[in-house]
Amino acid sequence: MSATLTDKPTDTGTSRRLLRGLPWLVVRQHRIALACVLGLTLLTAIWIVYERHDLVQLLDAKGWPEKDAGQPLENNRGYGYITSIINGLPLILAVFIGAPLIAGDQESGTAQLVTTQSVSRRQWLIAKLGLAYTLALVSGVVLSALFTWWWKPYRSLFPSEWIDGLIFDNTGPVLPAFLLFLTAAGVTIGVLVRRVLPAMVGAFLFTAMTTLFVWDEIRVRIGVTHMFTYPLNSDLPERFNDAYEADRWVGSADGTLYNWGICAEATEKAQNACIKEHGIVNNVIEYLDYSQMGTMQWTAAGILLAGTALLTAFTLWWTSRRPL
Repeated sequence: MSATLTDKPTDTGTSRRLLRGLPWLVVRQHRIALACVLGLTLLTAIWIVYERHDLVQLLDAKGWPEKDAGQPLENNRGYGYITSIINGLPLILAVFIGAPLIAGDQESGTAQLVTTQSVSRRQWLIAKLGLAYTLALVSGVVLSALFTWWWKPYRSLFPSEWIDGLIFDNTGPVLPAFLLFLTAAGVTIGVLVRRVLPAMVGAFLFTAMTTLFVWDEIRVRIGVTHMFTYPLNSDLPERFNDAYEADRWVGSADGTLYNWGICAEATEKAQNACIKEHGIVNNVIEYLDYSQMGTMQWTAAGILLAGTALLTAFTLWWTSRRPL
């Protein structure tokens, strides 16, 4: 029986695809990397849920918070592995997703082939960047939300302070923004280098430098520090237990500040003489309060997202003016 125009078309796998055309082609092209990152995200998410459940069971058995629970996560391997995976995710996305995303097509000639068909260069770039950024955003939001859910109610039991990268960078809006920024950086390096292996090496070095050195310096300077003065021989009030101490001095009654170790003499008699000579009567600390964490994180995310926007704009401008 011959088919006619009134016959219903056969329902094929192609008609059931959620993605069609160029987005489907880009997903298929990077399906292995996509599956690996999503799989790692899923496994880490499940692991966080398991570790939180295990922590809750342990705390209930010890009668926390009425009774001291010690530091249950200080030597916990699960906590160490999870934070290592999350901290390594920016490197994975920058090196294995961002760097080869466009550089791979430029090196193999696929970019020229695609853009000489019915697809414009801008459409191809948007599809590519859309895949990489969506992957970074999904992974970042899922892991950040779960890690925050694990850490926030029990933050006093975690071995890291709130200002440390293990906490500050992995909770709230910072992790998704960080993943987006370093993915964009990897893409930009790949576009400039145009070769996959050198681009991956460049992305690795950039990410390592950013995460290990540059960002640590930026993080503690995002917030506005406050000063607090208290008597020389008294203890710091308990309300500052969660505060991050940026600097410390000793001060005289007229408000003059001296280096904290100015009177670190060998003998107690010499120390007392030094204190008396300078008229030192107070301890002075410069600190960031835990209550500033939310504002600092959104500020950090804004900086990273602005960097992502600039790198993306540069990538689009550069590829529109240079041959693929």
